[in-house]
Amino acid sequence: MCGKQLGFSDYELTTAKKQTKREKFLSEMEVPWQALLNLIELHYPKTSKKGGRPPYPLATMLRIYMLQQWYSLRDPAMEETRIEVPIMRRFAGIELISDRILDRTTTLAFRHQLEKHDLGEQFFETVKT
Repeated sequence: MCGKQLGFSDYELTTAKKQTKREKFLSEMEVPWQALLNLIELHYPKTSKKGGRPPYPLATMLRIYMLQQWYSLRDPAMEETRIEVPIMRRFAGIELISDRILDRTTTLAFRHQLEKHDLGEQFFETVKT
């Protein structure tokens, strides 16, 4: 078998006819993704030469961070949402059942990295322009 397998809920979404309010909102959000990724990239951990688990894709982490901001979700709620809501999983780039689902400590560590490097204000300025 080549590729990854869709979960039932992922398949259901790809065949759905009506777009939900949440799905419409997420599809209409105009975010300068590349500019934000460029701001974070210098501070985002790279794969260690010592091995270990590789970091999650930066784009996925940024999208999860934005979901938390838009929907006012704390880390535990965001963790549950990533598991329970396929539309938000797909938006974050976690589309298939074989992808790892991030836990709340990973989300917390990412937010702390942004805070440590004072990227919040830069995010605001980048999105505002």
